[in-house]
Amino acid sequence: MSNKQDRLIRGTAMNGHVRAFVVRTTTLVEELRQRHDTWPTATAAMGRTLTAAAMMGAMLKGKEKINIQIKGDGPIGQVIAESNAVGDVRGYVTHPHVHLPSNSKGKLDVAGAVGTTGFVHVIKDQGLKDFYTGSSPIVSGEIAEDMTYYFAVSEQTPSAVGLGVLVGTDNAVMEAGGFIIQLLPGLSDDEIAAVEQAVNAFPPVTSLMDQGLELEEMLHRLLPDAEVLEEMDVRFQCQCSKERVETTLISLGESELQQIIEEDGKAEVVCHFCNEAYSFDQVELQQFMEQFSK
Repeated sequence: MSNKQDRLIRGTAMNGHVRAFVVRTTTLVEELRQRHDTWPTATAAMGRTLTAAAMMGAMLKGKEKINIQIKGDGPIGQVIAESNAVGDVRGYVTHPHVHLPSNSKGKLDVAGAVGTTGFVHVIKDQGLKDFYTGSSPIVSGEIAEDMTYYFAVSEQTPSAVGLGVLVGTDNAVMEAGGFIIQLLPGLSDDEIAAVEQAVNAFPPVTSLMDQGLELEEMLHRLLPDAEVLEEMDVRFQCQCSKERVETTLISLGESELQQIIEEDGKAEVVCHFCNEAYSFDQVELQQFMEQFSK
């Protein structure tokens, strides 16, 4: 696995008419692989979605958050990824133990795991009462194409999305990363054609990372006149805590808590996002019950 730091750069090109994001997510994806014990095809699907979420998080401001849900008809179930504007990312797949034979190109069959029928849902929490929700159909199940289609249909922003996860023979993540290029109004036909040509000729992101290329070099290979505006670290970060789980248990209500005490004498809650288990013994559950009698 690469020992380089996970980070993201945001840049602009062609007099501000193109915006670009390039990210390395190797450590992040490997940590979540270990936490969820994902098998290679599931790792690739989860890793690509986490990578897209990291870049879409960088499009946000302040305390905004984004949640991507890919709900296909494949054996993996749902792929979920969440991120915010400061590089915190988390995610999971419903069925982590999915690994399929390679596809016709000799690559991990992510489309087979995700499915080719279903939807991509993107929920933006802008810290207000209302959430912004956008959806688009799954077009290939390969995730990069699905996110490209999502941007075109749901956000009316012509985009090119590249996502990659390179898994080693020991199932560990060797490289993971991606890019998003977005075309803003004001580009000439020639400029649009130049960007499309550069994207089509661009090698897989993970093969360039494997060769040791830095994010800035990849950005300039895609957009020679690009200028880097910002860089930030990207990391796994879960928002769960024992206090939050405690609040959730209390919200179940008196009768349900009483039932848990009588039937099990304890409670264990596992966070979907990080697989962390929170245990509460009978004494703690009784203390929660006392709150109802106050």
